[in-house]
Amino acid sequence: MLARGPRARPPKTIATLHGTDITLLGSDPGYEAVVGYSIEQADLVTAVSKSLRDDTVRSLGITREIRVIPNFLDCAEWRRRPDAALRREICGAHEQARVLIHVSNFRTVKRVGIVVDVFQRVLERVDGVLVMIGDGPDREPLERRVDEQGLRSRVRFVGEEHDLVRWLSAADVFLLPSSQESFGLAALEAMACEVPVVAARVGGLPEAVEDGVTGYLCPLDAVDAMAARACDLLTDETLRTRMGRAGAERVRAHFCADDIVPLYEQCYRDALSSGR
Repeated sequence: MLARGPRARPPKTIATLHGTDITLLGSDPGYEAVVGYSIEQADLVTAVSKSLRDDTVRSLGITREIRVIPNFLDCAEWRRRPDAALRREICGAHEQARVLIHVSNFRTVKRVGIVVDVFQRVLERVDGVLVMIGDGPDREPLERRVDEQGLRSRVRFVGEEHDLVRWLSAADVFLLPSSQESFGLAALEAMACEVPVVAARVGGLPEAVEDGVTGYLCPLDAVDAMAARACDLLTDETLRTRMGRAGAERVRAHFCADDIVPLYEQCYRDALSSGR
């Protein structure tokens, strides 16, 4: 219902930045003034990472406070649930293979071609299979490439999956060589399922993945380094298990809904009581 009359006040607004705003600006600078104005006029603004906050301030010249509240998971749901049958299905004829996994929307920023590049280098040292979960514009050309290179028996494209916990729990290593991540929720989901992450050191990923503890962060174009780190994990069960458990512990210590949702609730209380 709309309030009317001289006592009517405009509704309170909270702007939450997830990264799409900055990506959009990069592709069309014409949106810069509109997005910047919206941020400045909101009663309260949040960002999912320090990296995104800093990028927003730098790109738009924002002068107001932006609160950082990270993404979060339902930690009762996001925990490792081993599924031996699914693992056998994934490996197929390669019964002893290690399982690498990638989850994304298959857009350019996710660099799914680099995922396969890393995997090809891993295959030179380790018996492995790769699971690609998700869908998007870069999926079809990547499937063609996989076929042309004779990798179809090693790379499985499964499309969108709603029960990611089941698939992640069947994996040994998660690959995320994105060129940009505002936070890296996919990495957080993998960590919650005790899967060490090998990723590019970009955006908000260092705020989620603790390098050398819950996974490895590598320079953006260091494909050989990513492959080497993945091989380290795939050939050392003790290391892989330790990092996997450390990842789950980090999620439960810092990124559970029970801890993060109250921060958003406080934002709404602050916005409602503000004089902006």
